[in-house]
Amino acid sequence: MGVVSDTLSSPLGELRLEASARGLTAIHFPSEAIRPIAADHGNPILDRAKSQLDAYFNGALTEFSVPLDWRGTSFQQAVWAALMRIPFGETVSYRHIAAAIHRPRAARPVGGAVGRNPLPIIVPCHRVIGSDQSLTGFSGGLWIKELLLKHEGALGTARFTH
Repeated sequence: MGVVSDTLSSPLGELRLEASARGLTAIHFPSEAIRPIAADHGNPILDRAKSQLDAYFNGALTEFSVPLDWRGTSFQQAVWAALMRIPFGETVSYRHIAAAIHRPRAARPVGGAVGRNPLPIIVPCHRVIGSDQSLTGFSGGLWIKELLLKHEGALGTARFTH
């Protein structure tokens, strides 16, 4: 099986999810220009991801367990693994992630790896903010980052409503 896709209607708009036989490979926001790939409604990995994302948006899930199949350099993978350790409802700086991967002077490259995260929300790159507490770039747009952080209670207490 190659990479297949399905969509999920969410409070952020329609998300496109992609998966290989090994796990979820990508989540795309509505604003992203993406190449068409085969749709597979009923794929067990995509179904599990959709179910977990629905539960997250409804406030019933704080940690994902869908299998992931991310592809990147060893540095990117180390950064993405560090993102997975940021607790729900908390934020950290790029400098914190750099220290967590034992590369304390690599805050800028960490920012690049965070920006290339193919699995936003599930691999919570939205939880990384500037050292001055400012919201910084996000693939879906800063408004989505802000909504996700509010949903998690990291910026106020807003919750998604369907």
